Amino acid sequence: MRLSELANPSRFNALAERLLPWLVVATVLAFALGLYQALFVAPDDYQQGATVKIMFIHVPSAWLGMLGWALMAVAALGTLVWRHPLADVAMKTAAPIGAAFTLICLVTGSLWGRPTWGTYWVWDARLTSVLILFLMYLGVIALWRTVEDPSRAARAAAILTLVGAVNLPIIKFSVDWWNTLHQPASVLRLGGSTIYPTILTPLLITAIAFTLLFVTLHLMAMRNEILRRRVRTLRLMRAAAANP
Repeated sequence: MRLSELANPSRFNALAERLLPWLVVATVLAFALGLYQALFVAPDDYQQGATVKIMFIHVPSAWLGMLGWALMAVAALGTLVWRHPLADVAMKTAAPIGAAFTLICLVTGSLWGRPTWGTYWVWDARLTSVLILFLMYLGVIALWRTVEDPSRAARAAAILTLVGAVNLPIIKFSVDWWNTLHQPASVLRLGGSTIYPTILTPLLITAIAFTLLFVTLHLMAMRNEILRRRVRTLRLMRAAAANP
């Protein structure tokens, strides 16, 4: 199946229906392996002790919070430039999922920060920029719910999403541009990762598991949104037929 054929909602739903069972199985297996590695293979930190294992939830959640907005930005281009029929569906359904992972990132970061830094929250660049990302997610979700016309809501949300994408490089490079409590990049960096393999391997596995979960939830949400729009269209057609 060519990528252009997925513009047809029925073909997209058929493909998603075939993929979802495999994605669910892959997600469960990845989480099982990741949890085993995180709990029984990854050692405690010599300074932070067992609290360092919050990393295996915090880091993947942070990654998916940013990935969600990046996906929305691509979908926003699809809405404004290419007029792809499913672009606004992808953008609308990615927002709540991305917001949930960003909230998990903020909560786990606060829980990790209390024993490490002695406080739940500080207004450093990384924390503040992630909080702004979460608020932008809420703004996009509110915009979709406030504007009744789906096409107008899609265009407005697309513009807000593209403007908000400026925050992504700020989050990524904030630890390099400003003096923050967060450590510099240690996984994706020039020269390779600085994390010890017994911690890096479980971290990568849990990141894959969370990413599979994101994809699974997003496909499910897109299918539901397509069906919801079909129901809305049928209701409008019935209403129009009843009031000629």
